[in-house]
Amino acid sequence: GGCAPGGGGRRAMMRRLDASAPGFAGELAALLDFSAQRDAGVVEQVAAIIADVRARGDAALLEYTNRFDGRALAAAGELEIPDGALAAAAARIPAELREALQAAAARIESYHLRQRQESWQYRDADGTLLGQRITALDRAGLYVPGGKASYPSSVLMNGIPARVAGVGELVMVVPAPRGELNDVVLAAASLAGVDRVFTIGGAQAVAALAFGTATVPRVDKIVGPGNVYVAEAKRQVFGEVGIDMIAGPSEIAVICDGGTDPEWIALDLFSQAEHDEHAQSILISPDADFLDAVARCIERLLPAMPRADIIGRSLAARGAFILVRDLAEAAEISNRIAPEHLELSVAEPEQLLAAIRHAGAVFLGRHTPEAIGDYCAGPSHVLPTAGTARFASPLGVHDFQKRSSLIGCSPGGADRLGQLARVLAESESLQAHALSAAARVRKPGEGA
Repeated sequence: GGCAPGGGGRRAMMRRLDASAPGFAGELAALLDFSAQRDAGVVEQVAAIIADVRARGDAALLEYTNRFDGRALAAAGELEIPDGALAAAAARIPAELREALQAAAARIESYHLRQRQESWQYRDADGTLLGQRITALDRAGLYVPGGKASYPSSVLMNGIPARVAGVGELVMVVPAPRGELNDVVLAAASLAGVDRVFTIGGAQAVAALAFGTATVPRVDKIVGPGNVYVAEAKRQVFGEVGIDMIAGPSEIAVICDGGTDPEWIALDLFSQAEHDEHAQSILISPDADFLDAVARCIERLLPAMPRADIIGRSLAARGAFILVRDLAEAAEISNRIAPEHLELSVAEPEQLLAAIRHAGAVFLGRHTPEAIGDYCAGPSHVLPTAGTARFASPLGVHDFQKRSSLIGCSPGGADRLGQLARVLAESESLQAHALSAAARVRKPGEGA
């Protein structure tokens, strides 16, 4: 490949860093620093909405929905989409699209079936039973953005792991501005096994799911993407309910040895940059000429992109080319970034994978664009952002299951463990603990 220098067009001024230059560590830290400061106004507004929905339930929910979504509903019952609407939407969409959704759903299900954990238990030498019991959440809430944004892929990526986990009821909320709903989103909900759908959005929808109203059932965990109000509401209700994560802007890092078509790589960088101007696209390579070639491709291809403006702003503000000595250094820098998406566009990707410790999802080889992972590869596309891949994991079946520890003492176990517990409890001056444990200890002369 190779992109010849093009004439005209808007130039995406992606910064260039050299890993061997003095001051590189500081430059990299500045590039990665995205402190989306919590806007005090948003925090306050969200807190007020949550308190109102918690206090007044359906009445508050109706008011906010009518005000923010331009609707004129008279009763809270009108917020729920009737049974049969999801299947009807699935029947209305074009056959090719329906088949693509079905194929993606099947792949996502097949992948997540392998994630299911089983309960286990064992008995130790004196007959004491120890184990772990896996149970699914009773009810999960899935937030789906509405209006202009339509993300059927998010419905599948959040809903199918929940269903595979065995969640009792899956409740979806999606705003319907001026009553408009997206058939593809409803079709995806049908495929994902969603049980109930309410046309509500924003902080008010998160509050309704967290605390319950007469109409909207209270859930155990809320998952799914949303705007700053939704993210802030999830943050504020966390602890009352579980949440998946507080997601930051989307990001991609590509490590390339220079052997991939530079046009492919330019498009891969665009695929993240087009999300929004805060998204981050980074290319790491030991080949300076290749970085130049990708820069030329970006310059040539950008003007024709429908979202050229957003891509250009994203690449200029947060994008970067990083020149490294070799692939080992590329892996080391990638681990510092801990990217949401990491492409290993190299000759021996599995060999390089051994050096990667932190990444939400890793895409192996020249023929694996990140975009395939977004839609249909199989793993959930809900991934840790903003460096949290250092300690966090992709959304999966485990997010909808919980573990209970099992302990069952035999008489012999109560005797041995009771004595241990008594000694330890006394060291902490917790006398009732010591007495409770010691009460099961055999008295001298008692039989087994």
